Amino acid sequence: AAAGAHAPERWRRAVAMAVPPISALASGFFDYDQLRRSFYMFLLPTPLGAPAVAANDMAFLDRLWADWSPGYDAAGDLAYVKACLREHANLTAAIGYYAAMFDPSRHVAAYAAEQESAGARGERPILYLHGRDDGCLAAALTEDVEAHLPPGSRAEVLPGAGHFLHLERPATVNTLIVEWLTT
Repeated sequence: AAAGAHAPERWRRAVAMAVPPISALASGFFDYDQLRRSFYMFLLPTPLGAPAVAANDMAFLDRLWADWSPGYDAAGDLAYVKACLREHANLTAAIGYYAAMFDPSRHVAAYAAEQESAGARGERPILYLHGRDDGCLAAALTEDVEAHLPPGSRAEVLPGAGHFLHLERPATVNTLIVEWLTT
């Protein structure tokens, strides 16, 4: 969504999944249950973040994915993720995203316009998809998501899908995306 808001001339339509616009999150993010789901955002930037993820063959990631996408067998996906994150520099970079999110001093000045666009509504229509069983960002956060999207946008909550809905329900997600982009 931020890419479309930043450079609308590059897009006719766009698709976003699993993370609603920042303005939509504001209404429910500080709910106790959502804060509990989002604990990782506050843990990862601390000195405990990297050791917590790395411990016990990255069991932290196994549990996180199980919570975020209940019922989905992520073993194959997690093997790739773990292989990438075993390199300390890669793990540090991945965790750095969360540190930068909460610390504007870590933002890169050259990307200030793009960063600002992350909070903008934009003008190109967006198909927003979210899994009903998302254990990372509750589906309840999407109740009024269309009000936070550009005119002509549409939102769908997919039953039987969690946070990684493109992996869990690929045929459905792909069909929705192709229909959206070709109409």
